[in-house]
Amino acid sequence: MGMAGFTVALMMIWVIISPCVNGKEFSNHKEIEVERLLKRLNKHALISIKCEDGDIIDCVPIHSQLAFDHPLLKNHNIKMRPSFIPESTSTYTKNYTNDTQAWHKNEICPENTVSIRRIKKEDILRSRSIENFGKKMTPGIRLYGSSSIHEYAIMRAKKGKYFGTQFVVNIWKPKVQEPNEFSLAQTWLSSGVGAKLNTIEVGVQVYPGISGDKNLRLFVFWTADGYGKTGCYNIDCPGFVQTSNRITVGRAYKSVSKYEGVQHVLPILIWKDVDSWWLQVDKEVVGYWPDKIFSSLGKGATDIDWGGEIVNEKTGGKHTSTEMGSGHFAKEGFKKASYFKNLMIVDKSNTLIEPQGLYSDVTNENCYSIKKGRNGTAWGISFFYGGPGRNAKCP
Repeated sequence: MGMAGFTVALMMIWVIISPCVNGKEFSNHKEIEVERLLKRLNKHALISIKCEDGDIIDCVPIHSQLAFDHPLLKNHNIKMRPSFIPESTSTYTKNYTNDTQAWHKNEICPENTVSIRRIKKEDILRSRSIENFGKKMTPGIRLYGSSSIHEYAIMRAKKGKYFGTQFVVNIWKPKVQEPNEFSLAQTWLSSGVGAKLNTIEVGVQVYPGISGDKNLRLFVFWTADGYGKTGCYNIDCPGFVQTSNRITVGRAYKSVSKYEGVQHVLPILIWKDVDSWWLQVDKEVVGYWPDKIFSSLGKGATDIDWGGEIVNEKTGGKHTSTEMGSGHFAKEGFKKASYFKNLMIVDKSNTLIEPQGLYSDVTNENCYSIKKGRNGTAWGISFFYGGPGRNAKCP
């Protein structure tokens, strides 16, 4: 073989093997980036608790948590408790049983630590990209005229000035068809529009694309720029300051409602304090969002919504069979359909009052529905919602 032939052969060999080499280099680079992110997100724990479902709960010193990596919270003085908790004028206020999270049967984190669900390598690899870890794929708030893959059955308050909300949500474990689909029950507190949209979102969801399983989990979410570069789920980025050593955002609930059986509920309260928004779940103060991380919510919310949301990827050109709520339509009622009850808002005097002028908003009534409850009962302001997704009228 002449020199020219040898050169051509060598070039052909390089063309064949270079994708493998470059692919390996890319893989190694991604591996390094993932490890760096894990090191940044998972703070040193005093002790760690292994859960039966594979989750690990890290008991992180309260002053060492990820929140304080936020550039606007570098010199933040942590608040151990709110300055007040809103009081209700309702005669229907009731105590509820405590539905503990699945890891509590093992042990509780020590005082002066916070219980954080450890982020694993596979959690990051499930994300669309390392940069998008913890973020929503598409806007998660109902936008009129949107062709989004998100579908809703929600109750909305008319525009106003709101300083919080309290409600009781009936918890189920809806079936989710695809890994990147989800089904949730939540509240949205928001202000601003477009790229200036600020939201605080709290509820329960089944979201395999984030958790890696189909368990029902508590979640929080926030954004300060319309689901752009800011905000994330749970403790997946700096922002939300946790104060509880008992409640873990992102953890599963072991008790869920059964059709025509025992019903489980979760009371949630969110309210505006002097310079932060606080969260209480099942009578436990969980933590807060400092006003500094928002551009407009620091002055209060202009909109509040409650209800269900799913993602419909339309696999195979068909509507998803992902369930919302219990997987049954609202008209079926108690013990069959999921519900929200005892809806309250926090007014400018920091008092919990019943909201007026609520209206429903449903993407497709043949797939998921909503029905207002009867006023003047121990349920206060309430509604049933949900559905099975794909069916004869929702092909």
